[in-house]
Amino acid sequence: MNRRIGILTSGGDAPGMNAAIRTAVRAALHFNLEPWGIFRGYHGLINGELQPMTSRDVSGIIQRGGTILKSARSDLFKTPEGRDRAVDMLRKHNIESLIVIGGDGSFRGALSLQEKGINVLGIPGTIDNDIPCTDFSIGFDTAVNTVMDAVNKIRDTASSHDRAYLVEVMGRHSGYIALYSGLACGADVILIPEVPLDLDEVCSKLATAVDEGKTFNIIVVAEGVRPAQADGNGSPAMQIGRYIESKTSLETRITILGHIQRGGAPTVRDRVLASRLAYYAVELAARGVGGKMVGEVDQKVAAFDLAYALAQEKQLNMDYYRLYEVLSAI
Repeated sequence: MNRRIGILTSGGDAPGMNAAIRTAVRAALHFNLEPWGIFRGYHGLINGELQPMTSRDVSGIIQRGGTILKSARSDLFKTPEGRDRAVDMLRKHNIESLIVIGGDGSFRGALSLQEKGINVLGIPGTIDNDIPCTDFSIGFDTAVNTVMDAVNKIRDTASSHDRAYLVEVMGRHSGYIALYSGLACGADVILIPEVPLDLDEVCSKLATAVDEGKTFNIIVVAEGVRPAQADGNGSPAMQIGRYIESKTSLETRITILGHIQRGGAPTVRDRVLASRLAYYAVELAARGVGGKMVGEVDQKVAAFDLAYALAQEKQLNMDYYRLYEVLSAI
């Protein structure tokens, strides 16, 4: 019997996860490993939702969003008993290595299994792009392109009205989606958790733009922004919109993009990134290496200790924010 390798996706789905699953299965077969799919993340692992996979099982999925292995929450896995059951299930099925595709929480779960003797490899898959030790995570590029497409459409209708349009995007703790999409869309204002928010300064900027003849404004807001000057009711964009209306002559309109950012066919960038990272992760597993995450840094794939990566905090490149400030001031 060939050595077995498990593959699971966990946490929020991200476009490109299927491309990673496809590569993981086919790379495993290339290295004479037997790939097993684990359905519904750690919840499915605990409950024995495992099955062997073939090359045919992953045909025609590279272009699909979501994850064919599905994902689910598992409160039980957060307990010592749950993690013991997960380890027992892997050993019962003779699975020596486990590839985990997901974000920070998924990686922390993976590390707990590594500490119990399971060979674990992590592949960063999250639209938030908040995983250290990789320039980009699977799903981020697709998500920002989805936001850009939505803002382009909003701009078309915005040009017909004298209003401020607020677009709220995902990013509870990270401003990557808001900053990159806002910069690409030519947003007039970008609000992110990493930069202190002064709503009076925002209102002053908008009022000046109106005085200079600007007929509409696009404001991109990360969901993690906490407007201290607002009333605390509703989403950040709704609070900010009401405050702007109370301080300026502008009407506001709110668009909360929500889970649309998670869906859609992955971009070329995400498909290629997923394929490269998954292949390298399986190669490491074939060599008996574990306790690592794989990432892309300066266009090169590299492995990092999982514990080290989880101890880091990914910093937003503020050069992009300074560029936005210059461009939006003109």
